Amino acid sequence: MNAFVINFKELRMTDVEQVGGKNASLGEMISQLSNAGVRVPGGFATSAEAYRAFLAHNGLADRINASLATLDVDDVDALLKTGAEIRRWVVETPFPPQLEKEIAVHYAALIAESGPDASFAVRSSATAEDLPDASFAGQQETFLNIIGLDNILHAIKEVFASLYNDRAIAYRVHKGFAHADVALSAGIQRMVRSDKGAAGVMFTLDTESGFRDAIFVTASYGLGETVVQGAVNPDEFYVHKPMLREGRPAVIRRNLGSKLIKMIFSTDHVAGKSTHTVDVPEAERQQFSIRDEEVLELARFADIIEKHYERPMDIEWGRDGVDGRLYILQARPETVKSQESKDKVEKFALKSYGKVLASGRAIGQKIGVGPVRVVSDPSQMNTVKPGDVLVADMTDPNWEPVMKRAAAIVTNRGGRTCHAAIIARELGIPAIVGCGDATETLTEGEVVTVSCAEGDTGHVYRGAQEYEITTRDLGELPEIPVKIMMNVGNPELAFDFAQLPNEGVGLARVEFIINNIIGVHPKAILEIDRLPASKREEIERRARGYADPVSFFTDKLVEGVATIAAAFWPKPVIVRLSDFKSNEYRKLLGGDLYEPEEENPMLGFRGASRYIAQTFQDCFAMECKAMRTVREILGYTNVQLMVPFVRTLGEAAQVEKLLAGHGLRRGEHDLKLIMMCEIPSNALLADQFLEYFDGMSIGSNDLTQLTLGLDRDSGLVASLFDERDPAVKILLERAIEACNKAGKYIGICGQGPSDHPDLAEWLTDKGITSLSLNPDTVIETWQQIAKRG
Repeated sequence: MNAFVINFKELRMTDVEQVGGKNASLGEMISQLSNAGVRVPGGFATSAEAYRAFLAHNGLADRINASLATLDVDDVDALLKTGAEIRRWVVETPFPPQLEKEIAVHYAALIAESGPDASFAVRSSATAEDLPDASFAGQQETFLNIIGLDNILHAIKEVFASLYNDRAIAYRVHKGFAHADVALSAGIQRMVRSDKGAAGVMFTLDTESGFRDAIFVTASYGLGETVVQGAVNPDEFYVHKPMLREGRPAVIRRNLGSKLIKMIFSTDHVAGKSTHTVDVPEAERQQFSIRDEEVLELARFADIIEKHYERPMDIEWGRDGVDGRLYILQARPETVKSQESKDKVEKFALKSYGKVLASGRAIGQKIGVGPVRVVSDPSQMNTVKPGDVLVADMTDPNWEPVMKRAAAIVTNRGGRTCHAAIIARELGIPAIVGCGDATETLTEGEVVTVSCAEGDTGHVYRGAQEYEITTRDLGELPEIPVKIMMNVGNPELAFDFAQLPNEGVGLARVEFIINNIIGVHPKAILEIDRLPASKREEIERRARGYADPVSFFTDKLVEGVATIAAAFWPKPVIVRLSDFKSNEYRKLLGGDLYEPEEENPMLGFRGASRYIAQTFQDCFAMECKAMRTVREILGYTNVQLMVPFVRTLGEAAQVEKLLAGHGLRRGEHDLKLIMMCEIPSNALLADQFLEYFDGMSIGSNDLTQLTLGLDRDSGLVASLFDERDPAVKILLERAIEACNKAGKYIGICGQGPSDHPDLAEWLTDKGITSLSLNPDTVIETWQQIAKRG
């Protein structure tokens, strides 16, 4: 192809050198994926040849090369000055007549096809952009809602000029691209009216853990630039690919974003003036910007695109508010997590904690420490010194030259798919975005610790906190005579943990979900109308985006359990039903209204006794409904249920009957009921208890305390606590023998094997089926058992 201008329909991925990755990809999808239902708006692209002809016109290239030859890109002030001067030269240089003529012809054809009122996006596509090992994403300008040939021509020139914005110049130098080797193609694409709808970004893997079976979708009202720029905190959705392909409702997690503003069309159609932002009405902020059905349609598009390109993808999309349809606006390879080595895993872990000064969405799973440097205006960028914690309202791609100096980045605004997040991942720097008020709560010069190693939520702690970095070589682990499973409480870490060697989850705790994600006593949810106004308002605030408080409780429980089940699918995930003690329930919102004050909560109203109590049965019904939804509607039949703290055979019979009454019958849809073996009576009467259950999982913490008659939280007797005590071992051996004799599951999910490798070895010798360990001890324990042969 030697033309200056080419219709998208004629482009393929083989044309990257001519029109760049972005435009070549648009052509590829229009021609190859439209029959699969993927909708991509049409348009045309200027070629690299056109760009070079423009630079050769009036000697522009020579002036640019001379200016860049002497530039030190690490001198921020010099970079700002040189970049601005080159961009002015580009905008002031006229187009060669042949190029201007070809643009006019193709624009006229687009107008004939789209109608006289059609508006267009003018985007950049660098010929070295969006290659699998480098991302130029966001370095060049995008102009939206451009109407009229003169405005299109001006916008193309602005796009050409943006090849010389500060970040783009610095990025090429640091990546080793010669400036003259990178050309720019402008893509002119029919606008999707997402100004009247919604838009966002999606990745075909989890951006933080690199988990490949998830599609991560972000969405906000209006044009997608606010999401890309990090100007809003968008809604977030996770979709599980295997269940999506089975036709299941595969949205496994949702986070409601604040979505404070949206970008819409202006009446002026000139580049730089064609859009503006407005506030989103309060009622709309409190709803998700797209429906689950739309999330699933987008995920199907993403899955089709990923399969076609045979690699993880980063995709922008828009929902047209006029025709109601969803469109793909661009797709490019994901260039960070997909490039990481899977043989080694580096983990950061905090060893001490200070006061939390700010919190937001965690990017990068690392920890950074340094003095706060608040940058309120881009002109102050050069104040950032190596090792500073860069704090700003939001960042744009031009900040990259100083971002790489920072120990960490913290912003008020933005989501996980904004440019600040993408750049931080590329640079390997921890970042917390969407904090809301970090520029106000963090003090200039104060030393802080930025932790992104605790799940989806990142925290900024006061002071230099102690932390450790461990590197593990995953490699090929030898076979051992026992299954290694994991204890998982936080769903936000499940995608990460699932990539360690494992045979599933031996203990998934729902308490973490109820305590940290829901935070409300179930009785307060059910009796919200009877609560004091302050508590009622707080529950309603937390339940925003859900149909009602009861739906909020059950749906969040579903999301938490489904996320863990999806992460480990199709391996077994044993979910322990709630085992809060009364003092723990009291700490939940509204808990003080419903919970007794017991002298010894560990031996009180908990576990099976609570489920069968008349006063709690309506609360337990919500929990059962959530578990049934996870298994039967979402399809996670790998979820098995575990009943904690069953004191007597009578309680065992009652609980089995109660669960069956809620549609959770042993054997139906492959459901297995496991019992926590954590009371001496459970081991002593193991044969009889197994008539009601399909196996046992030993809770060594409580079993040891109840066998030895001690409270390990009491400093006076805690030194006597040891799961390896001979009396405890007799009970452990009895439970293992009973389960093996009955041909039923027997595992251990207590702390013991994680703390004591010799106990893990002893349990293996006695014939235990599985050891469920804390994730940070999996590799070490596995290797310890393997050494014994």
